[in-house]
Amino acid sequence: MKLSAGGNVRLLVVEDAGDVADAITARLSRHGHVCDKAGTLDEARQLIAVQPLDLIILDINLPDGSGFDLVRELRRQGNETPVLVLSARMGVDDRIDALDSGADDYLVKPFDLRELEARVRAVARRRHGETDAVLEAGDIRF
Repeated sequence: MKLSAGGNVRLLVVEDAGDVADAITARLSRHGHVCDKAGTLDEARQLIAVQPLDLIILDINLPDGSGFDLVRELRRQGNETPVLVLSARMGVDDRIDALDSGADDYLVKPFDLRELEARVRAVARRRHGETDAVLEAGDIRF
């Protein structure tokens, strides 16, 4: 998948606060991304099982458990889908726990949607090995 202006990323937003999930999916959908939503870990597991994803945006505090558990479960199963954690937990230990559990990025709530968009682009680029490298030879640029 080529991520560029108008490129698509299929992602899952796992967030129990409906207004937050709606704001995220509305914003990312406007930029061409395909968004699914889950409000619980159980719903997330069901969607992950049937839908290939490019990215999971995951809250930690969910009604039926901790997002940390889902990240560890995915990694144990060999699922390498990037996970961007969204959490009101702002302590350094919380961020370290998320990253050590297998998350790829961490964003503290409240957050600016523009920063979330940039992080989605960055995680997706890393996932697909894209770079902005330019090769030059004389007057020729690639």
